[in-house]
Amino acid sequence: MGKFEENLQLELQHAAKLNNKHVGDVAEMAFMRKAATMGFSVSKPWADSERYDFVLRSGKLFWRVQVKSVRSKDPQRVHYRVWVARALGTPYTAEEIDFLVAYIFPEDSWYVFPISAIANHKVVCITSNSKKSPFEPYREAWKLMESPATEAALGKGPCQDADVAECIARPER
Repeated sequence: MGKFEENLQLELQHAAKLNNKHVGDVAEMAFMRKAATMGFSVSKPWADSERYDFVLRSGKLFWRVQVKSVRSKDPQRVHYRVWVARALGTPYTAEEIDFLVAYIFPEDSWYVFPISAIANHKVVCITSNSKKSPFEPYREAWKLMESPATEAALGKGPCQDADVAECIARPER
């Protein structure tokens, strides 16, 4: 086992002891680090009264981002269940957020969902590295927040969600 895997295992052991609020805080800190290293400018609203956790800037574009996380999966399941709704189960809308980013602690992986991909969902089931999973194209899909694929990812550009893999792979114009 390499140093990275050892560190990840230690972090997961410690995270397992934290309450849900603390796990969410850790996921938000991990998000800030990841987004900043990807070249985004990251802003955090002062209070918790907004539906989004962060505002990301990519060039002239600003995105409202909600961060969710999951620290384990049920042993009887092959997938992670990620809660993608507000506290009382009300789904997020395009008027509230532009993206929901989910952090999978055990895999140290991120799923970047445009709101159109999770609209009307309370939970999404993520089976990592599965070609059959409808959510696998969103794994590490940070490019969706960059120009020009961003408008396409939100259904405002030349391609729709069915072509999300193509939008992610499309080079900058």
